[in-house]
Amino acid sequence: MQSGADSQAPLSFAKLIKLLGPGVLMATAAIGGSHLVASTQAGAKFGWQLALLILAVNLFKYPFFRAGVSYTISSNKTLQQGYLTMGKPYLLMSFALNGISSFVNAAALLLFSASLLGYFIPFDIALPWLAALLLLVSLVILIAGHYHALNQVAKIIMLALVIATISATVIAWQQGPVAPVEFESPSPWTLAAIGFLVVTMGWMPAPIEISGITSLWLKEQCHEAKVTPQSALFDFNLGYLVTLLLALMFLALGSLVLHGSGQELASGGIGFSHQLVDLYASTIGEWSRYLIAVIAFLCIFGSAITVYDGYSRALAECYTLLKGKQDVTDSVFAVWLLLVAAASFAMVLFFQSALLAMLGFAMTLAFMTTPVFAWLNYRLVNRHDIPESLRGGPVVLWLSRAGLVYLFGFLLVFIVWKWFL
Repeated sequence: MQSGADSQAPLSFAKLIKLLGPGVLMATAAIGGSHLVASTQAGAKFGWQLALLILAVNLFKYPFFRAGVSYTISSNKTLQQGYLTMGKPYLLMSFALNGISSFVNAAALLLFSASLLGYFIPFDIALPWLAALLLLVSLVILIAGHYHALNQVAKIIMLALVIATISATVIAWQQGPVAPVEFESPSPWTLAAIGFLVVTMGWMPAPIEISGITSLWLKEQCHEAKVTPQSALFDFNLGYLVTLLLALMFLALGSLVLHGSGQELASGGIGFSHQLVDLYASTIGEWSRYLIAVIAFLCIFGSAITVYDGYSRALAECYTLLKGKQDVTDSVFAVWLLLVAAASFAMVLFFQSALLAMLGFAMTLAFMTTPVFAWLNYRLVNRHDIPESLRGGPVVLWLSRAGLVYLFGFLLVFIVWKWFL
């Protein structure tokens, strides 16, 4: 790995594209529940009113996601190795938060992707069987192919997802909004809407512990290719920009297709996913039914498979570091992957009839842990041994400070609203 202090000739655009990897994986992990569910529902409920909130939360979280690249490319260490240099309690905190998040987030995405898979099957299959099938496919890809297989699958999913989403958005825009001219949108800026705002921000663009997972993927990529600070930051920034643009596109789809339609979304697994596809197809055109279904499935299954890999890597590394070792063996990773898989599948069996409630809980949990990971990343990346060019300069520094105020401030508002109002 090249140090950020090293002077290097700029890479060609073709070379930068060839070195895409962790940023694409991060985008694939991000474009899941936060986009298909939260962004679409934001548009469906409030039209375009939450576009600025989506822009703001992506902007304020940017420095803390970028920290995973800045720290790793300059130190050849992952964020979790960095947490250990700050003190063992910080690593234990990361271990505990990743452990809780891994089971909940992986289960939510597995349940949702299974419900979407059911849309393509002409006969009834119990949701747990569909979830088991997708989980088995994910495990085979991750255990047999490791990082290289995941990287290739993620690039294919991301390309198909971008093309399909842009196509659907352009079609919906040409059709125009479904809401009647006299329809008045409710305001999201009320006490009653705080819970929904929290859910929207929780996974937007992704749970912030994905920053630590991105640093793991980056370090893994450096074992396979000659990664430079320029290529690593290009990869990250491109992936982050794609997540933002697609979030706005899903908001547009919700606003154009669902806002003002007068229909309530079902809370069940297969019922919700089928109804969502039906609503889009009835407005855009019956021919688009399977285009929307493919978009939805790619969106969620792409997130699920990267989340299984990422959280398992993070937990395996925490476990290894706490035992006083540095290198995570394939067997340790496989054990943690199977543990996450088993725990998440058990949650699917328990919550199979409450998909939206489970997704909402996962997003709320992510929102509440976000300030903790943001603070850890801020402390770590702003140490003196990180080159200024990789830290992002004064702009990123002040943006990170504003982000901490925003994240902790909104968390305080949520706590007061939840327990006192």
